Amino acid sequence: MSIGHTLLGLLESGPRHGYDLKRAFDERFGHDRPLHYGQVYSTMSRLLKNGLVEVDGIEAGGGPERKRYAITEAGITDVAHWLATPEKPEPYLQSTLYTKVVLALLTGRGAADILDTQRSEHLRLMRELTRRKKDGDLADQLICDHALFHLEADLRWLELTAARLDRLAEEIRR
Repeated sequence: MSIGHTLLGLLESGPRHGYDLKRAFDERFGHDRPLHYGQVYSTMSRLLKNGLVEVDGIEAGGGPERKRYAITEAGITDVAHWLATPEKPEPYLQSTLYTKVVLALLTGRGAADILDTQRSEHLRLMRELTRRKKDGDLADQLICDHALFHLEADLRWLELTAARLDRLAEEIRR
């Protein structure tokens, strides 16, 4: 996810302080990975330097000055371009799990055990996401569905690999 583009998109509704941007980000997109304040301010500094935001006001308070950021026309154009650009599909051709299976076979360890353990972990996470989906709002349901569909594809791969494990072991040992 592009943190900069997401923060720019949040600014389109109006100027905000860094604290407000972090809170809005975390509410909409950061349930599992909230932003750190340092990440917000370093991103805003970069966006300011690149002319995509401007300081709309500075407020003095009991602590450090609070800058209010506003998106510029260049920032709006940048967000529009980013939104219109399709994401590159992730082919997962460098899978850590595949590497573990092959290395287990190469070293005489139990690759079936690795697949079984991974299957259990996938199922555990799927149960957790299903509970979260049931209790969540529509946005949470959609992000959980996205994750669940990927986990289901992983499970299909785990089953297919388990069924072909003997053949894979023969090919690897040649």
